Amino acid sequence: MKLQVWTHARIATLAEDAPQPYGLIEDGALAVQDGRIAWVGPRGELPPQWRKGVIVNDAGGALITPGLIDCHTHLVYGGDRAAEFEARLNGASYEDIARAGGGIVSTVKATRAADEAQLLAQSRRRLRALLAEGVTTVEIKSGYGLSLEAEAKCLRVARRLGEVERVSVRTTFLGAHALPPEFTGRPDDYIDEVCRMMRGLHAQGLADAVDAFCETIAFSTAQTRRVFDQARALGLPVKLHAEQLSDSGGAELAASYGALSCDHLEWLGEAGACAMAEAGTVAVLLPGAFYFLRDTRLPPLALLREHGVPMAVSTDCNPGTSPCTSLLLMLNMACTLFRLTPQEALAGVTRHAAKALGLADRGVLAPGLRADFVLWDVRSPAELSYALGLNPCRATFVEGQAR
Repeated sequence: MKLQVWTHARIATLAEDAPQPYGLIEDGALAVQDGRIAWVGPRGELPPQWRKGVIVNDAGGALITPGLIDCHTHLVYGGDRAAEFEARLNGASYEDIARAGGGIVSTVKATRAADEAQLLAQSRRRLRALLAEGVTTVEIKSGYGLSLEAEAKCLRVARRLGEVERVSVRTTFLGAHALPPEFTGRPDDYIDEVCRMMRGLHAQGLADAVDAFCETIAFSTAQTRRVFDQARALGLPVKLHAEQLSDSGGAELAASYGALSCDHLEWLGEAGACAMAEAGTVAVLLPGAFYFLRDTRLPPLALLREHGVPMAVSTDCNPGTSPCTSLLLMLNMACTLFRLTPQEALAGVTRHAAKALGLADRGVLAPGLRADFVLWDVRSPAELSYALGLNPCRATFVEGQAR
């Protein structure tokens, strides 16, 4: 593939060790060849061999950033929960809704009933909303099938989404998300089934990682450990929904397995933060769920900063607690609700989000990495976190090719 160069751009490389905030290059050039970044730096320092006989693209003063990464979604599911949302606002309690067959049980029922074509069509609409805002990599969890057949169906749809939309999809098996109706009162038996499912899905090549929901309303640390032991035996990396409703010790447990990430973390304590820092585990912050549930306990940002735990930001797109398909909105919420700085927030959907998925080849604009990048009609990187409801994405490139 012929080398291409983008000029007349301000380039936010997001390089961690850059001397300037955001790794910003005021008058930059970006060279791409064979889907990889060949060179990035000040335009005046562009090597002579890349000044002639190359395709030159005028960025027209755009800001260029790495492609955005949504590192925690439950994008594939059937139905919706809008009626429950309305019922709660009209005074129904969670118990009322559950007795009427609502909650996660309703999503499991709808997901199991949908065929792959229906799931693909519904999920594709959600994915396209993310892609319109410069997302080039997305993680998609299962967890609404809760049987081998239904979980495999969801993960196949997730793989297919990556093919039909030219986006990099990482799949995560979340069988330990909730207890399905047929296992009521038998959580340990269901964990046996989760381990069996994991072996089958791994044999089919459908799972890139394994997740679990470790919480008082979900699965205990002992049950989560059994899931992680099976994942380790299969060579699959783990991540965890941890410390969302209480400090259950989930973060320490996950870190002991070298988890890629711990997500939510509103109740994270000192011991958990220390363990995550030592293990290199990323904290994934999910302001959409915090907002939708009207939570009041903030994630302990000071603690995460003190221990140098990298912080990612994601939509947590799901039907029950964060029906959100805007990563740009999450940038603003991470800043306004959690008080991240705009630089921290942008790193959270690029460099640190890549780390949360175990991907070392993206999230930063540097030679040798994937040429996933976005052109934005803004002057300052902070504008991406500042504006509400505005999408300044001009163009998105995946491995150097316009999407």
